[in-house]
Amino acid sequence: MIDLAALRQIARGGPRARKARRRARAERWRRPLETPRDRREAWQSLLFSDHGFLRLVYRNRHRVTALLWRSAQPSPSDVASAARAGVRTVVSLRADGFGGDPLEREACVRNGIGFARVVLQSRMAPPKAVLRQAMEVFPTLQTPVLLHCKSGADRAGLGSALWLIIVEGATAAEAQRQLSLRFGHIKHARTGVLDAFLEAWAQTGEAAGLTFAEWVDTVYDPDALPKRVKTNRLADALLAVMARE
Repeated sequence: MIDLAALRQIARGGPRARKARRRARAERWRRPLETPRDRREAWQSLLFSDHGFLRLVYRNRHRVTALLWRSAQPSPSDVASAARAGVRTVVSLRADGFGGDPLEREACVRNGIGFARVVLQSRMAPPKAVLRQAMEVFPTLQTPVLLHCKSGADRAGLGSALWLIIVEGATAAEAQRQLSLRFGHIKHARTGVLDAFLEAWAQTGEAAGLTFAEWVDTVYDPDALPKRVKTNRLADALLAVMARE
């Protein structure tokens, strides 16, 4: 039966139409790139829709430890460069559904390195299920690892902090350095929820002598974190302009 309400939403360009378009785009880029047109449109998506042309100038790539690199979304040539530098696994902290994703996965295969995905968000507290996934996946990866999001600022910072805590046994203070203006992270915006997450771990987990896994299972409350975040309109407006998701 035809959903007339849905058709009207699509015609009007309402929320349901936008969701439908996002789903269609995501499904499109989950398929292999089979034709020259597919490949051309994937590059157009990477460079323009995903703002990849800006990353040609600044990749926000940094070596954190002997086992860990972090960066913005890599192009296929960036994946090749990472492989030459010794990286053995690329980890996307982004959901799929954009043209650069199949190009990235292809580049990993071509350069003989692994690919994994642990999806983080930049403006919400990480769900317990995602933290458990990180605890399960990160220790199994071949190192060195390159973690990336879109801009290399927020999710790459959280991912790097989680890696340091889970894999390398870093202190909360050491992990917190990964959320820094140096990498483009803005604390006094909605992305400050990531700082609140690490502060909560330091205060109610590490200080209490709990392991990270124990803290996640027994103490951590993601719903309480947004109340701890103080933002200002200017910082949030800047974040919106940068469109880092």
